[in-house]
Amino acid sequence: MNENGKLASVQQWTEPLLPALLEFRRELHRNPELSFAEFQSTARILNTLREAGLDPVPMEQTGAFVDVGQGPIRLGLRADIDALPVLEETGLEFASMTDGVAHACGHDIHTTVMLGVALALKSMDDAGALHGKIRVIFQPAEEKLPGGALSVIEQGILDEVPRVLALHCDPRIDVGKIGTRIGAITSASDTIRIEVNGRGGHTSRPHLTEDIVFAMSQIATQVPAVLGRKLDVRSAVSVVWGQIHAGSAPNAIPATGYLAGTMRCLDGEVWYAAGELLDATVRQVAAPYGVEIKMQHTRGVPPVINAPAETALIEDAARREFGAAAIELTPQSMGGEDFAWMTQKVSGAMLRLGTRTPGGKTFDLHRGDYNPDERSISVGVRLMAAAAIQAIDEALAN
Repeated sequence: MNENGKLASVQQWTEPLLPALLEFRRELHRNPELSFAEFQSTARILNTLREAGLDPVPMEQTGAFVDVGQGPIRLGLRADIDALPVLEETGLEFASMTDGVAHACGHDIHTTVMLGVALALKSMDDAGALHGKIRVIFQPAEEKLPGGALSVIEQGILDEVPRVLALHCDPRIDVGKIGTRIGAITSASDTIRIEVNGRGGHTSRPHLTEDIVFAMSQIATQVPAVLGRKLDVRSAVSVVWGQIHAGSAPNAIPATGYLAGTMRCLDGEVWYAAGELLDATVRQVAAPYGVEIKMQHTRGVPPVINAPAETALIEDAARREFGAAAIELTPQSMGGEDFAWMTQKVSGAMLRLGTRTPGGKTFDLHRGDYNPDERSISVGVRLMAAAAIQAIDEALAN
C-alpha cells in the first residue's frame, strides 16, 4: 500500500499467475474456434474460473462473464474469444490443430489477459485487498459482423456496468508499450458483395453480349473513386475488394460473376451517408453495360469511440505500473471492431497492446504467420488489473 492506503502495484498478484496463463494461452491457440462456435474455448474459461473459486455465468450460446468482488460493479473488462478462418503458418509447437482456423488476430492473447485479471482480482479479494466489484466479459463472435457484442448487450450483461475497457493486440508496437488515443480509435466497417449478371458469349463478339467482366472492372475501379469525390475526404471512406470472380475460359465471356470487399470509414456520421450512396453509385457505374446488379451490403460496426475519462484511466494505470514512456499515441485504425457497440451504450475505451518483439519482425493481423510476443500477456494482465483497481478507487472517492 502507498501512503494514501491505495495499492501501489498489482504485480505481486499477477506475477505468480504467468506460468499457468502461458499454458492456457497455448492450449487456446492449439484449439481455435470460429464465431459462435467457441464451445471448447468457453468450457476452458468456465472451468478455469470455477477452479479458482469464482462463479462464472455462461452466455446464451457461447462466451461467459464473471463478477469478482463485492458491491456495485465499478468497471467492465471485455475480451473477444473467437478465431479466424485462416491457415496458420507460424510453425509454432503449439500451432493450430484445426485446419484452416487460427488465432491470427490475437484473441487468444486478449482472452488470456482478461482471464489473468479475473484470477488476480480473485486473489486480491480473498486477501481483503479488493474493495469493489469488476465484471469480466468473454465475448464471442467479434469477427462475425455485426458482432457478438450486440448479443452481450441484448442479454443485459452491460446493464449494471458503468464503464468498460478492452484491449487489442498491435503488432506495430513493441511489447512493454501500449497505444492510446481519445476519440475514434477504429473505423466503421461494412462488407459488400455485388453479383453481376448478363448475357455471355464468345470473346470475339463482345458486342453481342453484356460483358460482365468489363462491367465488373469498371465497378472495381470507379466506385471507390466516385465515393472519394462525393464524400468528405477527411472521413477517409475506403472501398477495397478482396474477391473478384468470373468465368472459366479465356475466350468466353461469362454470364455471371461477383465482387466482394469492405467499405471502411473513419467518421460514424459519414458512414451512414456512404451506405446510402454506395448502392446508387454501383448501379450508375454499371448502367451503360446493360448488366443486372444484385447488391448485398451488410452493415458492420461503427467506430470505437474512446471516452476521455476511460482513456485517462488506462493511461494513469500504465504510468503507475510501467512509467510514462510506455504510452504511445496510436493512430486511428481503418480496422473495424464490434467493441464499438459497447462504447455506444457505456462510456469506455480500447487500448492497443504492443506485441512486437523489440528489434524483431513486424507481423500483421489476420495473417497466418502472426506470432505475438507472449510477454505481452504479463503487460496486459498487470495493466488491466491496475486499471480495475483504479476504477474502484475513483468510484469510492466520488
